[in-house]
Amino acid sequence: MSAPQGNAPARAGWAEEAVATHAGAEHLRTEEQVLERVERARRRRPRVREERITLAHGAGGKATRTLVEAVFVDAFRNPVLEQLEDGAAVSVGGARLAFTTDSFVVSPLFFPGGDIGDLAVNGTVNDLAMCGARPLHLSVGVILEEGFPVADLQRIAASMARAAAAAGVEIVTGDTKVVRRGQADGCFLTTAGIGVRERDVTLGAATVRPGDAVLVSGPIGDHGVTVMLARGELDIEADVVSDTAPMHGLAAALLDAAGDGARVLRDATRGGVATILNEIAGAAGVGVVVDEAAVPVREEVLGASELLGIDPLYVACEGRLVAVVDAARAAAALAALRAHPLGAGAALIGHVADDPPGLVLLRTAFGGTRIVDLLVGDPLPRIC
Repeated sequence: MSAPQGNAPARAGWAEEAVATHAGAEHLRTEEQVLERVERARRRRPRVREERITLAHGAGGKATRTLVEAVFVDAFRNPVLEQLEDGAAVSVGGARLAFTTDSFVVSPLFFPGGDIGDLAVNGTVNDLAMCGARPLHLSVGVILEEGFPVADLQRIAASMARAAAAAGVEIVTGDTKVVRRGQADGCFLTTAGIGVRERDVTLGAATVRPGDAVLVSGPIGDHGVTVMLARGELDIEADVVSDTAPMHGLAAALLDAAGDGARVLRDATRGGVATILNEIAGAAGVGVVVDEAAVPVREEVLGASELLGIDPLYVACEGRLVAVVDAARAAAALAALRAHPLGAGAALIGHVADDPPGLVLLRTAFGGTRIVDLLVGDPLPRIC
């Protein structure tokens, strides 16, 4: 017996609801399967599959992480190194110190807003600041290629001196090597730094917990886009300069405001904000949820990134920090950042969640959600 005509719309509604429910269930199952596969992959012991080093191993993404963990952490294994922070928090004779080292191979050596010299000083100062330390002393190792102009070397040294004076640190020791023509790219710098941790606060990605707030100290991607455009290989013009700057004063202001609610500080250099958040999520075993609309990006950087086909979340900064703080201290921490000249564009961009552990999710401007994973290849030129 056929149903009365008056019931037809209702039956159609049931059918549509059933189809929608089925589609939603299928989407949920697919999403769960993807997350399970990602989690299985991340649980595997890191192993370098390539027989030779590639540029991807220095790009700051998955290949870099695998290389560091499979080769260096495995060889030098100790509790301090295994934390994989920007620097090492150590104690010597009761003194609470921070120690870090970094190498700089940026091309070109000089770019709008900075050069390899101030980049090296600021980068090392910032790594110490992310440990909650007041930077004190730096060293520098210089590798020069035969034929490098002495005038350029003097320019770099003067830039380092100015940056050190501005940061209140001294370059107290160093080393110089010269290699044959063609065996380097002009000038490489390696810096190390030591600082004192004056605040009784423990910082580290492993301290992050669900409910915490995620902050960024200003517009992202300025440095990476500046360097890419300065190479002169792209017919793109943009009014943007590097954000290279010493952030120890900014970090100190945040720590004073957040107190023991500060969980972790990271400077978003190679690999950008996306890489930093993935490292935090993985170390803490939590999920990080980011609101795309809340992430500050200059229009010039956004436009250049779209033309280049890259995501600003992966583009390096040299004067921006990412902070995770207790949600109860987030407002005070954000206000402290915005009160500092380097943090005027600070924003709360997301929060820490229980699920999915080890992953970063982006709530897009279109209302959807996507995984923000570590970079796999080497899409960017040398930027630091």
